[in-house]
Amino acid sequence: MRPLFFSRLRSAAGGIALLTSASLASAESAHGIAMYGAPALPQGFEALPYVNPEAPKGGTVVFGNLGGFDSLNPFIQKGNPPWQMRFWAYESLMGRSYDEPFTLYGLLAESIETAEDRSWVEFTLREEAEFSDGSPVTVEDVIWSYETLGTEGNLRYRGFWAKVDKIEQTGPRSLRLTFNVEDRELALIAGLRPILKKAQWDGKSFADASPSEVPIGSSPYVVSTFELGRSVTFDRNPDYWGKDLPLRQGTNNFDTMQLEFFGDQTVLFEAFKAGDLSAVREFNAAKWDTDYNFTRVQDGAVIKTEIPNQKPSGMTGLVMNMRRAPFDDWRVRQALIEAFNYESINDTLTGGRLPRITSYFSNSYLSMQPGPATGRVSELLAPFADDLPPGTMDGYQLPVSDGTASNRKNLRRARKLLQDAGWTVDNGVLQNESGEQLELKVLLQHGNLGEAEMQKAVDIYAAALERLGIKLTTDLVDGAQYVERQSNYEFDLTFFRRALSLSPGNEQMLYWGSEGADLPGSRNLMGMNSPAAEAMIQHMLTTDSAEEFISATRALDRILTAGRYVIPIWQYTKSRIAHDANLRFPLRMPIYGDGYYYMPEVWWHAEE
Repeated sequence: MRPLFFSRLRSAAGGIALLTSASLASAESAHGIAMYGAPALPQGFEALPYVNPEAPKGGTVVFGNLGGFDSLNPFIQKGNPPWQMRFWAYESLMGRSYDEPFTLYGLLAESIETAEDRSWVEFTLREEAEFSDGSPVTVEDVIWSYETLGTEGNLRYRGFWAKVDKIEQTGPRSLRLTFNVEDRELALIAGLRPILKKAQWDGKSFADASPSEVPIGSSPYVVSTFELGRSVTFDRNPDYWGKDLPLRQGTNNFDTMQLEFFGDQTVLFEAFKAGDLSAVREFNAAKWDTDYNFTRVQDGAVIKTEIPNQKPSGMTGLVMNMRRAPFDDWRVRQALIEAFNYESINDTLTGGRLPRITSYFSNSYLSMQPGPATGRVSELLAPFADDLPPGTMDGYQLPVSDGTASNRKNLRRARKLLQDAGWTVDNGVLQNESGEQLELKVLLQHGNLGEAEMQKAVDIYAAALERLGIKLTTDLVDGAQYVERQSNYEFDLTFFRRALSLSPGNEQMLYWGSEGADLPGSRNLMGMNSPAAEAMIQHMLTTDSAEEFISATRALDRILTAGRYVIPIWQYTKSRIAHDANLRFPLRMPIYGDGYYYMPEVWWHAEE
């Protein structure tokens, strides 16, 4: 089996067509639901289009995680569980197709019904649905799961619960949620809440659960063994209740999946080279070309596979904390972006192989269009035009250097911006009117792969800032300190990653909403407070028009990008996976490409 390089399956126009092709006359569907229009797959479909329904079952795969873990409960606020726990061991009422921007099909629920305005949603459970211990999944379990996660669970579950007016049983196997706000996405979000077993927690506090107590789920896999901080083993449940469902055909094919934890990326990679791990994802394009020529690659035991996607780029880079001066001044933020010599840094660290992120939704049809805002995007932004950062209406693009290490032209612009903001150089030191030097600290986590790359970029960046009279240093801390300091916004700049989808919705308010600007532990790391951004998000959530949704998202992209909150780095338009030759995958790619829903979910083990 040779390395595979796949071309893009669909164009941006094709994605828009997918949103708009179906009639918007009805929001109801017995077997599934879409954000706009109707689900692409009909009632009684056999399998998802990007799986191999005939994939064989069997085999063991071993993956490596960096760091450690101190909990096996991914649903509560405390503790640090393996990120795979939520996806491998638990199910929701509905399941996603990753070949459609936002469409759900029945999983624990056999059907879904919703009002035309989506003010309520009703689910009917499958009679055969059961937890891994063989007990049935009941309406009581579902209602308890919504209430408990919404009040005692991780903060990411509580925002949804605040929008639920009431939840009630409507039949032996059915329940209805009624919402207290206008928000078309809530019916779909409801379908994706994890469902847990109520009886497991009788007489016990869910929020204060023992780190070693694994919540009982209903998925194809169960935790069989574990050693806190070191390893977890998941075994496929031979009595899994849903093995014949359309959503499950050709998925969850491995008998055993193991997670091994490593404190250092170098050690993890050596374990893969030695054959102790089954696959790794590589995010550094230069390493992909230079480091993956070891013996097991040369003799064909390891295959290099590249998988493209049509997902938005999201945003990765250094976020600036606007709760602190001088980041509250857009001119200072722009100056810091000008001084970041992306072209030279990219050439040094990746051999110039990776394109830069140009906006939050770049690489997709949801991204802002070049030049001035026009048409419906301009109309949506117009009421806020006087308060928007420069470039939002007229057009904004990131500075581009000449590729040399000196970056003189951009540094001259940075000096002018800093001077306009009240910062001047005295004896090589940039200071304000009070004589205070501009000293900045970057908060990074030790041992994190993405931040290890960022550390190298910061080292180069610091030299450029020194030429402006700015002192930049790095605080490299362990995982616990990192989480605590980010949660309390104790940083000037820090590593930032927000993965965005083709179906942005309520999570956007968590990322950019004013409520999180000063709330400890929020996802709004930059501390932005933009009425315009919130208005665009609200329009995205309430419109029943795909065209309006796209316009509102493009307008939001303009606000975020021209806000100059993050110094962007490179984007990943494809996944790079090195894996054992006996691991196979379907040739048909979903529009979302690779992810937890693809590798390992639709892969399988095939002996040569």
